[in-house]
Amino acid sequence: MSIWIFFKIIGSLALLIYGMKVMSEALQKMAGSQLRHILGAMTTNRFTGLLTGMFVTASVQSSTATTVMTVSFVNAGLLTLAQAISVIMGANIGTTFTAWIMTLGFSFNMANIVFPVFFFALLLIYRKKQRYIGDFLFGVAFMFFAISTLGATGKEMDLSHNQSVIDFFSSFDKDSYLTIFSFLGIGTVLTFCMQSSAALMAITMVLCSSGVLPIYMGIALVLGENIGTTITSNIAAMGANTQARRAAMAHFSFNVFGVIWVLFIFYPFIDMVCNFVGVDPHADHIDVSRLSIVLAAFHTTFNVCNTAVLIWFIPQMERLVCYVIKPKARNDEDDFRLRYIGGTSIMKTPELSVLEAQKEIQSFAERIQRMFGMVRELLGVKDGADFSKRFARIEKYESISDNMEIEIANYLDAVSDAHLSDDTKAKIRAMLREISEIESIGDSCYNIARTISRRMNGKEDFTENQYEHLHQMFELTDDALTQMNVLLQGRRENHDANRSFNIENEINNYRSQLKSQNINDVNDHKYTYAIGTMYMDIVSECEKLGDYVVNVVEARMNTRQREA
Repeated sequence: MSIWIFFKIIGSLALLIYGMKVMSEALQKMAGSQLRHILGAMTTNRFTGLLTGMFVTASVQSSTATTVMTVSFVNAGLLTLAQAISVIMGANIGTTFTAWIMTLGFSFNMANIVFPVFFFALLLIYRKKQRYIGDFLFGVAFMFFAISTLGATGKEMDLSHNQSVIDFFSSFDKDSYLTIFSFLGIGTVLTFCMQSSAALMAITMVLCSSGVLPIYMGIALVLGENIGTTITSNIAAMGANTQARRAAMAHFSFNVFGVIWVLFIFYPFIDMVCNFVGVDPHADHIDVSRLSIVLAAFHTTFNVCNTAVLIWFIPQMERLVCYVIKPKARNDEDDFRLRYIGGTSIMKTPELSVLEAQKEIQSFAERIQRMFGMVRELLGVKDGADFSKRFARIEKYESISDNMEIEIANYLDAVSDAHLSDDTKAKIRAMLREISEIESIGDSCYNIARTISRRMNGKEDFTENQYEHLHQMFELTDDALTQMNVLLQGRRENHDANRSFNIENEINNYRSQLKSQNINDVNDHKYTYAIGTMYMDIVSECEKLGDYVVNVVEARMNTRQREA
């Protein structure tokens, strides 16, 4: 084999993987938000979850993307473990569609068809409204071109007359389970190394179609692919929470169990599949052109049968992975940690990673409201030691809010580096504004706490009326934060921003009322100017906090207060 043929093979594989990536990303761009909602809405039971996994995987042409995305959604609390298992089962069936596409490329010469597709794809790319369709067609054309090139290169290599290759594969006893286990291991390792089961499937089809690799060994490689592809999702889940790691382990367990039971009936099962597609595996002369169909048929039959068996045992699988993977020791809630984002998932599903970021922003906003609750409690604390302890905790929360803003911003920046739809780019811009304003709310909380600390260290205290007014202002501010957190959850079209705007107007009016009253009270010598200043500092900071809340709402709802 010449060096140029070797480069043609690895170049074709690279083109195949790239084509599938381009096609998958284009489909995500066209239906990113819809896919996000489909996964959340269509997983009410094990059967709808199964169908959802099949649909999404067949659509984006990547079971890895679906499983990584599913693990991410479990991490974000959007799917339960049982729902995730059913989606992963469906993904295993959906990925078999890729093998049938390859079979089409090996069975027919697609080389002449792809060039007009390239031309029309280029025209669509320069049309703004159709550019995602153009990207999709480019990906499809790249994929078929790569498959056709691989097939042509396989014929050019003339492996059926290459004695060294024939002798190598002939040295293995195709009727020995030792051979089957060996090729199973090779398939697992190669899939893990290449991070693409599709690439190894293509190589397997080339070898089988050339007549040098017996069908039994080829199918053993396919079984290895099913195990190797699960390693990716387990790696993605390593930094995630317990439920996400359990979902990834369930995927691994599902595929390993399937491989185990198939190995018990390996030869009869393959013979059944071969007979189904009209191929006699024991014949002296086998139509090698149909072996790619056998591989695709086996891949589909295996995953369908495995799912049909295990779908009834999802509760038992759930209990098993829960037993194997114990929850991590609970950290102090005051420790800085991101709950939903991180890891390698953004590399697989950039369009869908936005949802994880949104969940993290929700968590950020909830933490900030807890911080404001601490400030409210601080106002009534009289004991010096207790006050110092509570104030230190608020200081820690302020530092946490700074870190969360930076980490979420860095994550969104990483996501934005990918090829995204205009809608997703707009969402990211809105999210960056949201986290900036939420961090400003944290600063306001800390400023209020510092003012209360100044009062604590001073000789004077607020009057009873001042305390009453501050508690009322705090109540309005907390209402604003509560409504903000409501709007950050779910789909924005299901919410109304006017409630938030009305609360902000109430805060503004109350601030103006208290400001006028404060001037009169100071003039009437009801309290000193110094205590009045601290009092108004708290009131004004609450009003500023209300403005930040409105800014978050405007970013989230994509509206302006005067437009609402």
